[in-house]
Amino acid sequence: MASKAIVKAGGQTHKVFKKKVDRGIGDRGDIVVDHTAGPSAGKWDKINLTEKSKAKTVKQGVASVKKWHRENPMMKNGGSSPAWQRSEGKNPSGGLNAKGRASYNRANPGKPGLKAPQPQGGPRKKSFCARMSGMKKKLTSSKTANDPNSRINKSLRKWKC
Repeated sequence: MASKAIVKAGGQTHKVFKKKVDRGIGDRGDIVVDHTAGPSAGKWDKINLTEKSKAKTVKQGVASVKKWHRENPMMKNGGSSPAWQRSEGKNPSGGLNAKGRASYNRANPGKPGLKAPQPQGGPRKKSFCARMSGMKKKLTSSKTANDPNSRINKSLRKWKC
């Protein structure tokens, strides 16, 4: 197989190649994937696939990139964001719907899971109302604070604050 390949996976363009020089990430002869063919991926612009997935050939590197994107489908829809950041994951009456909460919980596995609003009372309601009411006063413009359709006002109504 050739010493480099261009792969489209997860809405991104990747260049998988065998290193010819001993400079930058990895050693000479290592298989590396470069994400900079598309938008910058920050510290993940280049990944050494010889270390990460034990790839010994460019073909194995391509398979590794495709496998990773199959197992981590967060950016599957042509690079779109997760549901909790889009309107399909938001409840029109405020907060996130079940799909949005599930999407957030998948994207943040180390955190405690998001739960549905608790408008009937209890410690979660008390804590949420105190926190969000403070945010409404301090962190929103007067236009947003007075807009009944703003996300913060919808959330406060949903929780019956």
